[in-house]
Amino acid sequence: MREEIVIVPTHEAEIYVEDTGPEDAPVLVVLHGGPGGSSYPYRAAWEEELADYRVVYLDQRGGGRSPELPLEPRYFTVDALVDDLEAVRSWLAVDRWIPVGHGFGALAALEYGRRYPELVRGVVTLGPWIHFPELARALWRAAFGGGEPPADPTQAVEEAFSAVGPKPLFDRLSFPSEHGRAHLEWIVEGLPLAGSEGVEAAFRTNGLWELDYSGHLLEYPLEVVVIAGERDGTSHPHQTERLADLTGARLELIPRAGHYPWIDEPEAFFRAFYGAVDAFSE
Repeated sequence: MREEIVIVPTHEAEIYVEDTGPEDAPVLVVLHGGPGGSSYPYRAAWEEELADYRVVYLDQRGGGRSPELPLEPRYFTVDALVDDLEAVRSWLAVDRWIPVGHGFGALAALEYGRRYPELVRGVVTLGPWIHFPELARALWRAAFGGGEPPADPTQAVEEAFSAVGPKPLFDRLSFPSEHGRAHLEWIVEGLPLAGSEGVEAAFRTNGLWELDYSGHLLEYPLEVVVIAGERDGTSHPHQTERLADLTGARLELIPRAGHYPWIDEPEAFFRAFYGAVDAFSE
């Protein structure tokens, strides 16, 4: 398979990019979850399945293999991520592409499409996060077994993380089985990645836990597809149904799957995925 690895410089960051697959095929750009994640586990899981597409995998600023940066107000914002994405598109000279955003990455995919609709064929969101106060409440309830969380979403998240810890708490909501969690950890085991502490700190500093993106989805200029696991406690039903209702998106639910449906139910996931990207590629 064709592969080109580049570091795309922006005026603030250096973005690690893997450009793979046939150059004349429809172009997908994968926006990983996080904050502080990496595109590595997506390529490891998807490369063979997406061999007929040109797929651009990138690591968000400060995460994965994109170098850590000083903590500054703009260091990790949605606007900064969208600017990085447009810098990558321009560097690769792609005319139009299909953003595929997972979890937090769905927010960047949607905002990029809203800002640059002429460069986007359609947007695919996987277990999207668009209403972060609701995600904060879900995390708090998962940590404390129900009840009424604090009104301040940042306080709710910090209490939940202090009680349980970020990773075990997200694992609790994301994986319907221990098999799925172990499989993902096996994929990323031993991968040398930049730390995510700075990204998570910037996430709090920039008030992203208070972000409700719903208002930007009214009269959204592009077609959107939502694919999610029915047992994804981070996204379904509050995030997925909100996004589908506001944009008129097609919602594809994968039974028995969590936040990583390609691990839990790969056949059903890729059937839905191919249907979405092939419709946008026509």
